[in-house]
Amino acid sequence: MSEQNAGLMYKGRPLMRKDNLVYYGSMADPFIVMLQILETKKLEDLELATKVSVQLQATDPSIKARDRVIKKSEKDGFYTALDVGCVWLERALANK
Repeated sequence: MSEQNAGLMYKGRPLMRKDNLVYYGSMADPFIVMLQILETKKLEDLELATKVSVQLQATDPSIKARDRVIKKSEKDGFYTALDVGCVWLERALANK
C-alpha cells in the first residue's frame, strides 16, 4: 500500500472506525481487536470516550460470532482500552 492510501495506523497495524466501533489489526491475521465506545463526555467541542469495551476476537469465518471472542474487558478511556487491546493482539499473534 502506498503512504497516501495506508489509512490510520497504530504500532504498525491498521485502525478502522465505523460509528462507535473501532477495529485494530488486519482481517488477514488470525486475531483482531474490537473496541466499542460505550460512553462519552463532552469537553468543549470534543466527544471523549469515557468507557470502552475491548474484545480480542478470532477472524476465522467458520467460527460462530459469539464464539470468536477470546478475551474481553471494559476500560476507562480510549487510550487505555487501545493499549490493552494492543498487548492482547501482540501476544495472541505471537502464540498462533
